[in-house]
Amino acid sequence: MEHNQATRCYNTKSCRVRHTVPGTLIQLTSFYRVPFGTGATPHFDVLRKAPVSAPARIPVDRLLGDLQRLCAQPSSVGQDRELAGTANVVADLLRQAGLSTKIVRTAGAPVVLGRRTGRSPFTLLLYHHYDVAPAGPWRAWFHEPFQLAEREEILFGRGVAHGKGPLIAHLQALQALQEVDGELPCGIVVVVDGEGLAGSPHLDKVIARHKELLRADACLGSAGERDAHKRPFCYSGSKGLLTVELSVSGMAHPLLPGLAASVRNPAWRLVWALGHIKGEDEDIRINGFYDDVEGPNRNENASLRKTRLDEAGRLMDWEMSEFLFGMSGVALVRAETTLPTCNLSAFTVEPSGDLPNIPTAASARIDFHLVPAQHPDIIINLVREQLIARGCLDIKVERLSGGYPPTRTEPEHPFVQHVCAAGIPVCGEPFVLLPLGPFTQPLHTFANHLGTPTAVVALKRNDSAVHGPNERLPLEDLLRHGQLLMEISSTCADQASLVSQGSTSSAQ
Repeated sequence: MEHNQATRCYNTKSCRVRHTVPGTLIQLTSFYRVPFGTGATPHFDVLRKAPVSAPARIPVDRLLGDLQRLCAQPSSVGQDRELAGTANVVADLLRQAGLSTKIVRTAGAPVVLGRRTGRSPFTLLLYHHYDVAPAGPWRAWFHEPFQLAEREEILFGRGVAHGKGPLIAHLQALQALQEVDGELPCGIVVVVDGEGLAGSPHLDKVIARHKELLRADACLGSAGERDAHKRPFCYSGSKGLLTVELSVSGMAHPLLPGLAASVRNPAWRLVWALGHIKGEDEDIRINGFYDDVEGPNRNENASLRKTRLDEAGRLMDWEMSEFLFGMSGVALVRAETTLPTCNLSAFTVEPSGDLPNIPTAASARIDFHLVPAQHPDIIINLVREQLIARGCLDIKVERLSGGYPPTRTEPEHPFVQHVCAAGIPVCGEPFVLLPLGPFTQPLHTFANHLGTPTAVVALKRNDSAVHGPNERLPLEDLLRHGQLLMEISSTCADQASLVSQGSTSSAQ
């Protein structure tokens, strides 16, 4: 593992960053006057003691200490023992933030729930998850993946940009608000999922069983991308998720490759079956797959035409020469925000190894991201019917656990508009609103059981590498994310109309 002298690793609560001095607080109202994408060095106002009437501030030392504590707890997706230990740490952090906390055990990873009433009857639900992508080979990291590190104001560690970082930013914001006012401006419910990266297979039952505890008026998630000016996008919903495994078996044991002229190869059978699912032209060939897909309406099209992604930054950070079919501009935006996807994420043969042979079995995992009016129950049946109609009778189709329908709130809903407007004090401009993005979250669960409108605000950057080595995020982004929650919760507290108006438009 390579260690760079410019990288500082945090393993105590006395961690420091370049612009802080011991015992000081960053005043966010000054910090957030720095516009995105200017290259300017952020200016920090530091105060030894804050009067009661001062704006809420997040102590950087405390944020880094809590983030280090959480990042030090391995919680790779699917590792139930790791996840159970992390759930206890998450619950302790919620209690530290002043929330009444409950750990709900499931057949998989626990779900951690927290609640605190506020000055206003309005209650905002925050969805988070604490499971993270596996670290992969440690030699690819600049430092230990489960130890928080900082280099030139950039934080490194598994979970800092996706999962653990957003959670800590929000909890620190809640603490800061209470320290200034003695209470929260509005009620807060926090749901921290232990299987967010695995399709949240047990979350729906948890929410259904604890509806009264979790009663809320709106739901806010953290996910998505940034625009060409590095500003986070705001989304009014999330795509749905369906994960499918296709498998086929052959002989009792592997055979010599010379028998390929007379013996059926399970790997080839699976390859040909996959060709009936999606073609070289990237078209999803499942009969009926697109039947319920509705294109963007006139207002959405007008908004999409004004939106630009950070195309150059993506291509550089991802080391790509171009996007699919050379797409750019509005075509790229429309593809990511309005189209369903069919992605092949794994292909395996048994036995695996370097020795040439005819394998005994092969399997492939496909994940579908679904748009409104599509439903996982319908799509899985269409997949089975497609393979039967094409003569692939030996292919076994299994729907994997987890998944959920898409959900979307009308863009005119007051809650969505207030979330977009919160970008003004935090980033200098309102957030650009998109209907959906290239991600999935189980927000349909909250819309279905609680009737909440939903909004999602991005945090990670193009180079955050949330599934690769050296996951990273600028410290200032975490602070902005916390400040954003302060703005939204204060606005919600002042807007009684949000409680009574509209619900979401979601799939059945």
